Amino acid sequence: MSRVISTDSVGKERRQLRRTIAEALRRLAKKKSFDEESQDLAALIVFSLRRLDEGVDRTASAWEKRDYYLKADRFRIEWEWVNKTAYRLETALLLGRWEQVPEILAELFPKFTDVTIARFTRSPELWRGCYQRLSSDGSSG
Repeated sequence: MSRVISTDSVGKERRQLRRTIAEALRRLAKKKSFDEESQDLAALIVFSLRRLDEGVDRTASAWEKRDYYLKADRFRIEWEWVNKTAYRLETALLLGRWEQVPEILAELFPKFTDVTIARFTRSPELWRGCYQRLSSDGSSG
């Protein structure tokens, strides 16, 4: 029998989410002002960071089930910034503290410099309405 390889792995989702965030950050960096699309892109980053955080926990939990506690702890420590950043960005967006958003996004940028983007592949439909969704229900993701 051959090994079963899951094509829907947490690692694959993590790579896709990192790509989405990297593209959103680069689009935001090109903007001259913080408009409605900027709000949607920033909200998309919040949702993506939340999903990243969920994936980190799933990965670490799987390692703990195999008694790789040290590896799981190191992984959680490596990614602990995700939840904190999502919370800070969400709070700034929901409270209308627009002056804080660029600072938070600038702190995020170095975390995604390893993601190479030759061309944008994410469609504007992906982020359209994200700010409204975040505003109406800040707990869904």
